[in-house]
Amino acid sequence: MRRGRPGALPRGTAGRTLTSVGTAGMAGPAGTDDRTGERAGERAEGAGGGAPSRLWHITLSVSGTEAPLGEVRRALEQLAHDHPFLLTSRYANDHAEIRYWEEARDLHDAAAVALRLWGEHRSTARLPPWEIVGLEVIDRETYHQRVAEGYGPLPATPVGVHPF
Repeated sequence: MRRGRPGALPRGTAGRTLTSVGTAGMAGPAGTDDRTGERAGERAEGAGGGAPSRLWHITLSVSGTEAPLGEVRRALEQLAHDHPFLLTSRYANDHAEIRYWEEARDLHDAAAVALRLWGEHRSTARLPPWEIVGLEVIDRETYHQRVAEGYGPLPATPVGVHPF
């Protein structure tokens, strides 16, 4: 039985679950097992029993009123420090693009996390008050297929924060 809030599993917990420990064979009301609260025939999620997490390539585009380039760069560098798996950030004085990998159960979870990224780090990284104007979420296989066909970001694109 998995306990906690619904949604993507936290990093590093893909196979862990919480289970109740009790005396085997104890039955509760209406045919439920006191140990797990499940009806007869239902079983708790075991290791690997839930949806496995996958890697998703995220491209988040933000835009807004002009801000000094030095401040934009410093804010994106702070975001990269706070969010260490950011791959590349490109910026200008009125827009930026952030690329990174996200681990999530499905596309919906990956997109939800990506859409919260800018707002949740706005004050701590002192990001400009820009709005999200674009989001692309693709699975790992699609990303590698695009790169192989020459449509994705160049493999030589340097990691880090760079101007457009």
